[in-house]
Amino acid sequence: MIMMRQAFFVFLVVLAFTVQAEADDDRRQNKAETVIQLDINGAIGPAISDYIGRHLDKAAEEGAACVIFRMDTPGGLDTSMRDIIKKIIASPVPVVTYVAPGGARAASAGTYILYASHVAAMAPGTNLGAATPVQMPGLGGSEDEKKDKDAKGAKKEAPAISDPMTAKAVNDAVAYIRGLAQMRGRNADWAEQAVRTAASIPAEEALAERVIDLVAADQADLLKQLHGRKINVLGQERILLTDGAVIKKIGLDWRGELLSVITNPNIAYLLMLIGIYGLIFEFSIPGSVVPGTIGGICLLLALFAFQLLPINYAGVALILLGIALMAAEAFMPGVGILGFGGLLAFVVGSVILIDTDQPGFGINPAIIGAVALSSAAFFILALGLLFKSRQAPVVSGKEQLIGAAGVALEDFTDLGMIRIHGETWRARSGSPVSKKQRVTVTGLDGLTLLISPVKEEAE
Repeated sequence: MIMMRQAFFVFLVVLAFTVQAEADDDRRQNKAETVIQLDINGAIGPAISDYIGRHLDKAAEEGAACVIFRMDTPGGLDTSMRDIIKKIIASPVPVVTYVAPGGARAASAGTYILYASHVAAMAPGTNLGAATPVQMPGLGGSEDEKKDKDAKGAKKEAPAISDPMTAKAVNDAVAYIRGLAQMRGRNADWAEQAVRTAASIPAEEALAERVIDLVAADQADLLKQLHGRKINVLGQERILLTDGAVIKKIGLDWRGELLSVITNPNIAYLLMLIGIYGLIFEFSIPGSVVPGTIGGICLLLALFAFQLLPINYAGVALILLGIALMAAEAFMPGVGILGFGGLLAFVVGSVILIDTDQPGFGINPAIIGAVALSSAAFFILALGLLFKSRQAPVVSGKEQLIGAAGVALEDFTDLGMIRIHGETWRARSGSPVSKKQRVTVTGLDGLTLLISPVKEEAE
């Protein structure tokens, strides 16, 4: 009997472990059937970096099988690109970058992200490359250079770079992308050509050259090809289970949209100027409240955007100098040197404010021109009129009575009545006043005017 009880107890324990293991397998299977899709469309900047980082963390919490970056980008900021790549490398969830739909591209920063991903995929009719970090004069422009290309469009030898700063940036980018290629087992030589000579390659050739891992006609085909694929994630081998997986598409939320708007260089530029002008207006007319409130909020938003953008602080200094010089022209009008110098400093500062040549991250010249002319008009005309109005004599209220002329209505030596501006006032004089004698107001004592009689010259 005791043996039977022990056997029955062992059977229950084994059964419990079996049920638990099956439940764990079911949970793992359910997690493996979830694929997160994130869209990278347009220029890569702080908003995209924040969006990617937050949702990679959520994908890890949810235990997703993988995360797919559906990409179509002309490039973006180096700082945002490197931030995204750091998050991909540190992610416990496999990242698949898929350049799609047909006609899309992964240029510049997109090429680096594609190389950093655990799986690199492209749709037919897409391309990648042109990963040169700076504008290098003379690259690929002459007929001699074009003849130096091989049949596949890649240069045999990269042209020499004479500028030390350009060479430094290019060599750094080459080392970076070669390191990513070696980490993922992809073609490092072609990656170097993409940086040094701005080479580009279509999807089918990229697959043949081992630049990418697969070409998929659509998302369903992508999931089918990914299923059962072995990849290395944080030093551990993983098998992707994506056949029939449910794709969970996550777009930009309100936070991402707000960050995308305020980190637009044109918007950040306008926010800065609205903030500065609002504070200037508030200081010019204390107590206005509304301009100061709006200006303070806009200026803080602009400063937040500037810490995420590649800002040239010499440009900021020139803009502030330009504003100060134009304001000085309003208060000290002369031959216009201050106004012209301020306008010039303002325009130059606006042009060099954003320290990058990446597409999508420059300030529109039309906006610079419109804002510069509006600023000149505001400071030279509006503030000039405000200053003149402050210097003009008071024409209303009790203060406008000072210096006004009136007529005595009676004879008096101390207190009496006078008429001034059609009104009758009580007045006090330090000397005798005759009826109908003209008097001048010299001060106020409550509601009593202090006057001085005007001596009439003898005819």
